[in-house]
Amino acid sequence: MHTIIAPIITGFCLGASAIIAVGAQNLFILRQGLKQEHVLPIILLCASVDTILIMASVLGVGQIVGTIPYFTDALTYVGAAFLIWQGMTALRHMMSSSTVTLEEQPRQSLRKVMTMTCGFTLLNPHLYLDTILLMGSVSLSQPEASRPYFGMGAVLASFVWFPLLGYGARALRPIFTSPLAWRILDGLTAAIMLTLAGTLLYHAAIPA
Repeated sequence: MHTIIAPIITGFCLGASAIIAVGAQNLFILRQGLKQEHVLPIILLCASVDTILIMASVLGVGQIVGTIPYFTDALTYVGAAFLIWQGMTALRHMMSSSTVTLEEQPRQSLRKVMTMTCGFTLLNPHLYLDTILLMGSVSLSQPEASRPYFGMGAVLASFVWFPLLGYGARALRPIFTSPLAWRILDGLTAAIMLTLAGTLLYHAAIPA
């Protein structure tokens, strides 16, 4: 039993450390959780993507991806462009003269929300670095028989964190009845996304 529990705990802790951070994807899930809009499909999509990539890394796909020329660079520039666009959008919302309360937040279609979720998830280079390359590297330190359990632990972290974030946002709803709270959230979102974009471009510009 110990040979099963130990790798699951290790994978869970590593997976949690990779996803529990203030980032573009988590801020998007938080916003949708506050609006209580399409939360379950978002959670399932994000956790499913993590599951596929994590288990692929455990099976050794990370070593193959690492050998593809310019894969990371191309993904970095596309991801940075997406983050800049989203950051500027949040900045325009913050600077808007109109005040919007929680009840007045415009409702978006499921298709649009899922498209945005795919963007925040799949265009994030750190997703692949964390789930495929990092997880794949660490999994090699596990006995071969324990690697599937290590992957299961990392997957479990995603299925715990995303529902906690999406549905736990309800507790913050009283705060976001104020237009000022939405301005602050938009400002924080813009700052984080533009900072992440700048960080991606900076590291891409540095020769390996």
